[in-house]
Formats: sequence, C-alpha cells, structure tokens
Amino acid sequence: MLQGSIAALVTPFKKDGSIDMKAFDAMLEAHVAGGTKGVVVCGTTGETPTLSETEDAEMFRHAVERVGGRMTVIAGTGSNSTQSCIKYTQNAVSAGVDAVLVVGPYYNKPTSKGMYLHFSELAKNIDVPIILYNVPGRTGSAIKPDVAIQLAADHKNIVGIKEASGNLHNIEYLLKHRQEGFRVYSGDDGIAMMCNLLGADGCISVAANVFPKEFSQMMELSIAGDAKAAREIHFKYCKLMDLLFVESNPIPVKAALAAMGMIEEVYRAPLCAMEESNKKLLLDEMKSLKLI
Repeated sequence: MLQGSIAALVTPFKKDGSIDMKAFDAMLEAHVAGGTKGVVVCGTTGETPTLSETEDAEMFRHAVERVGGRMTVIAGTGSNSTQSCIKYTQNAVSAGVDAVLVVGPYYNKPTSKGMYLHFSELAKNIDVPIILYNVPGRTGSAIKPDVAIQLAADHKNIVGIKEASGNLHNIEYLLKHRQEGFRVYSGDDGIAMMCNLLGADGCISVAANVFPKEFSQMMELSIAGDAKAAREIHFKYCKLMDLLFVESNPIPVKAALAAMGMIEEVYRAPLCAMEESNKKLLLDEMKSLKLI
C-alpha cells in the first residue's frame, strides 16, 4: 500500500569503476531522514544495463540490510527475456526485497498479447509484489493501460504501475479503471503533483535524489489534495526537475549529486559526463535553490 515519494536511486561508482557502497549507504540514510517512503535499487537511474547479475544481487542485499524495515526496498529486475526476468526477480526475492519494479520488455517490441504473457508468466513464478514499469521512450514498446488493468485483475501480486509515458490520458485511464488497492505511480517528476491531484499514489522519482525532503512533502500534500501548498513546492523546483532530464537520465542527476558532495561523478560507458553548457545550467539552478 505504498504511497508518496519513491526514489529511483543512482548507483554510485568509485573512480576505479567499482560500486561505492559507502556513498550508497549515505544516500539511503539521507532518504530515511528526508521522509522518502521507498527506494528503487538497480532501476534505470541506477545504470542497471551496465551492472552484472552479481552486482545487482549485492546491491539488493545491501539495501535490505541497511534500511529494511525503515523504508520499502524495491528491486529493478526487468529484462527483454521472460526467463531471465524470472531469474533476476528470484535473485531479488532471495535478497529480501519488499517488491520488484519490472520494466516492459525492451528492443524486441512484443505485442500487447506478448506483453500480457510476459508479466503473467512472471507473476505465476514469483511470490512478491510486482510493480509494472511502462516507459516506451526507452523500451520501444508500451504496456497499454488496458493490459495493465487486466494483468492486475488476473494476478493478485501485480500491485501497481510506474507510468512513465508522460501521457496524462494513460494516468487517467488507469485511475478510472483500476481495481481497489492497485497503485498508480507517476514516472515523470514534472507531472507527478498533477497526477496525485487526479488520484495517483505518488512518484517513482529521479528528482527525489537531489531534494528528498521537499519532494516527499510535495507528494504528501498533493496526495492529500492540498493543491495550493503542493503547487508552491512544484513551482519552486520545476526548472530543476526539467534540467535533470536535459541529457539522458541518470547523467544530470549524478552530476547534481556529485556537486553536492554525495558521490563521485563517475559513469559506466556508454554513459559519459554532461556537456559543460548543460552542466552550467544545472549547477546555476542548484545554486539559486541553495542546494550547493
């Protein structure tokens, strides 16, 4: 029944390219202190395509050991192979995560029937809450709203969806037709407040990495229907939320966190450092907000 701010965490790397667990721990504690309700480990923002299966499992276990019981831990376990997706998800379940976030199969572009069969097979083989993740801009195919509703009706452990198409009509359809208890989370920071005012349950967020307390407050206020107070926070941070996507996620958010002294600005190829002109825009806005 998770509602509110759910942070899609970056994966911090040391200069030698290995995972920086000390920085990861500091980020987790900052989210606990800031009121974040849950974290996604090894999702899109975590550069999961460049992480090994062993690294994924290590990150899942570490997050559960560090903040389990204080914050919901969600593992990103998607794949464009159904059997691989089941295997990755079983690894996450073994690590003790609370739920999994599973992106629609990418590159091979399944039909709606194939999409339904993929998630049905996963749900039959996994005994943990599953949150669907629709992000057609990255995957090249979509989990259509009616398919998501049907999956939730047919499988009790499909409990929600991260809707990151940027299409408010999808959000509206999901909210209108969902069964009781099915959670709808925005996957787009810039429209998350508006989605909550329509009845959504929060946001699986990139921006929450940078200003966790304020983003959590905005989610809580908008879920409660306090549009005036939520708008004040939205308008204060809306330019920054846009700049966090001026280049491919997670490039800008890692640059922002590095400027805040939380992580090293290290990426795994093929991702690379921001263009200086874009980075200046980002850091200037952060300075104006007194984040750095």
